[in-house]
Amino acid sequence: MKRTLVLIRHAKSDWNTPGQPDFERTLNERGKADAPVMGQRLLKQQIIPDLILSSSAKRAAKTARLIAKEVGYEKEDIQYIDRLYHAAPAVFESVISETDINDEVQTLFMVAHNPGITQFAFDLLRDLPITDLPTCAIVGISFEAEHWREFRDVKHHLSYFDYPKNQ
Repeated sequence: MKRTLVLIRHAKSDWNTPGQPDFERTLNERGKADAPVMGQRLLKQQIIPDLILSSSAKRAAKTARLIAKEVGYEKEDIQYIDRLYHAAPAVFESVISETDINDEVQTLFMVAHNPGITQFAFDLLRDLPITDLPTCAIVGISFEAEHWREFRDVKHHLSYFDYPKNQ
């Protein structure tokens, strides 16, 4: 069965509140504008999630909700995972392996942070056209597998790549 893992770096965040914990930072105005646009681009390409997993940090969670709205995914169905906050590539793997992802899920969105999300994308794809994912960048990775737990053992293909300034 063809499956698609869609990695999304959170949209541009706000740095203007001195002393605010990093986990609590939200999106700035550009981030609030970029995330819906990227959701619309995904919808136009008919890349629709069956499941969205997101870091529970405010900026990632807001990005996930804004994109979900554009692609017709219920925001109440987003699963927030604390371990995706500043996760290393191995954490992404374990989240996919340990989360009970129904085999009917063909398209999985994961919303998280750099540098881990970029490193994870590079671990799966050596032909990524960029070395550092900009904010709100989206990488679609397709592969053939019967079960999500097999995703690491198969050949991966870049199926989609976009970011806000990519006109």
